[in-house]
Amino acid sequence: MRESKTTTILSWTIIAFFLLALLYPLINSFGVAFLEDGQFTLQHFQNVFQTGNIGQIFKNSLVIALSSAILSVFIAFLMAFAVNFTNMSPGLKRALSLLIMIPMLLPTITYGFTIIYSIGNQGLFTRLLNIEAPDFYGFKGLLLGYTIYTLPVTFLMINNGMSFIDKRFTLVSRLMGDGYFKRLWTTTLVPFLPSLGAAVIQAFFMAFTDYGIPSYIGGNYEVIATSLYNQMLGTIPNFNNGAVISLMMLLPSIISMAILHYLDKQSIEYDNFSDFRAKENKGRDICFAILAILVLAFILMIFIPIFIVPFTESWPYNLSWTSKHLVSAFRDSTITKAFTNSVFISLLVAIIGTALAYFAAILTTRSKQTPVVKKAIDLMATISNTIPGMVLGLAFLLVINGTPLKSTFTIIIIANIIHYFSTPYLTLKSSLDKLSKSWETTAALMGDNFFQTVWRILTPNAVTAILEVMSYYFTNSMVTISAVVFLYSTRTILMTTKIQELQYYNKFNEVFILSIMLFLTNLIVRALFNYLSQRNQKKMEAH
Repeated sequence: MRESKTTTILSWTIIAFFLLALLYPLINSFGVAFLEDGQFTLQHFQNVFQTGNIGQIFKNSLVIALSSAILSVFIAFLMAFAVNFTNMSPGLKRALSLLIMIPMLLPTITYGFTIIYSIGNQGLFTRLLNIEAPDFYGFKGLLLGYTIYTLPVTFLMINNGMSFIDKRFTLVSRLMGDGYFKRLWTTTLVPFLPSLGAAVIQAFFMAFTDYGIPSYIGGNYEVIATSLYNQMLGTIPNFNNGAVISLMMLLPSIISMAILHYLDKQSIEYDNFSDFRAKENKGRDICFAILAILVLAFILMIFIPIFIVPFTESWPYNLSWTSKHLVSAFRDSTITKAFTNSVFISLLVAIIGTALAYFAAILTTRSKQTPVVKKAIDLMATISNTIPGMVLGLAFLLVINGTPLKSTFTIIIIANIIHYFSTPYLTLKSSLDKLSKSWETTAALMGDNFFQTVWRILTPNAVTAILEVMSYYFTNSMVTISAVVFLYSTRTILMTTKIQELQYYNKFNEVFILSIMLFLTNLIVRALFNYLSQRNQKKMEAH
């Protein structure tokens, strides 16, 4: 495949974009933390550790993030095992794989409200069951919220990993007379330990850096994300202290990603796979079916109040049905503005972000660029994956403060593209890697140049991955709060930041209505992209 200077220019343009929009803001935030009037100082660190209980807050974050990660992975493992290693009903397996994804369609800032309104003191189910609920403000609420938040991701990771285990080893172990637990340990758990470790680290990273859940339900159990928010958006914003705290948030993230990289190298690759049907065991299948139903029922139970509370007269005192809260919400111009802003930004993030990730993946997998260029692009993707949303948002704020970019749609779009870049890039890279390398040779013999080959041959075969990435970018951009909490203004207000604003005024009916709007929007978009993906696959199979 013939390449022109355009590919080199494109490569360095992508690298320059990340240098300017990712590395420069991060380096600048280091300067804010370590410099005073151009001189190196540790005074800002001293101020943070002397004026607040930052050591205990940091410890709180580590404890709750690790606890929720372990619990999430344990539940996800059981659910993935039920899907891959039991004869549970195929319908229940499909329902489990779909419904466990529900939390991904809602912003984390909503989770605290739904927990309190479902199983809190005046919650829907505590009232129905007439039981006394524990106090969910603090550690218990955070543990529950973080577990629900990370469960879809850990299930996806573990379920995907289990699908690639060569299950013939289970049959061999059975023929050798191994007992059930020995067989489970040697053929499933041992080869799967790196994947389980990776799932724990990913869940820990997500919980440690999340701001939405503790913003409402954290109570007196303060975590590092809320501490950073209070420093930056308190009565008197302190940029130096905020930069110090953001660096503290960055340290566990970098360690987490380093461990993930190590575990990835330890993973076992199988040469081939085989169809597998678990040994008949009705007792096992019934137990896992009951467990799966309980997990799904609990997830649904947590989120059901979103669809009930705003349609009652005055929860929990007057439960008569009404639509006045819905009508009132749609009459509020700021709510409709937040919705249109979110959709507008998410569409642009999906289009521009997918294009950026696609061309970056093309250059690293199908072009003849130098190894240095390819490794530089890979490094940018790795760095973007290690930066918590709040740290990235603060780094952007420190750079654009006082410039025309402050409080614009442009900076929010750039922040979302960079924040979520890693997964789309790796998805597209994996997809393009699987395509036959001989296609480029054939295209070159026919006289096609690089971009003609990309357009005519590679892109049609990567449509499914492209649609998946667009859906990922859109839905995550709709529900994010951490990456934009420092960047929005009244003109660029979003659905998640509007929910945060309504929280302060205790307008929970409006909070749930916005949550419904977000959920339905993401559900429709994902369904649309799934339809387009299936249609494309059928079209490709027909050819």
